[in-house]
Amino acid sequence: MSNAKGLSEYLVISKGYWDEDKSPEQIQGAIDAFYKWHDVLVAQGKMISGQRLQPAKMVVSKHGITDGPFAETKEVIGGYWHFLASSLEEAAALAAQNPTLACGLSMEIRPIEPTKCSAFDQTTETPHSRRK
Repeated sequence: MSNAKGLSEYLVISKGYWDEDKSPEQIQGAIDAFYKWHDVLVAQGKMISGQRLQPAKMVVSKHGITDGPFAETKEVIGGYWHFLASSLEEAAALAAQNPTLACGLSMEIRPIEPTKCSAFDQTTETPHSRRK
């Protein structure tokens, strides 16, 4: 989704676990540095604040509502926010500055699709058998 400044929106998903060899003090230092970094980017208009996610989760599908199974439990999703950037590369470069990376977390960056979904377009939901 583009804004008036010609910037696109990118979803950033924080994933993973803290490194086992990091002390709580080291991890807290990275968390404190993250919030300072976060506040600067929000003030500069390069980030839209998101939230941490609680561990409780439900799956809703045509089969009903369940508390699992989940597609991938190896990588926990801890939170999300949005970058406003001119390219995916710029958004990734911003994410690479995240202080929590040094303590084991990783970031997934996904462009926000600016158009409505269509069953006739190839999308992330298109079955592999129908992809070109």
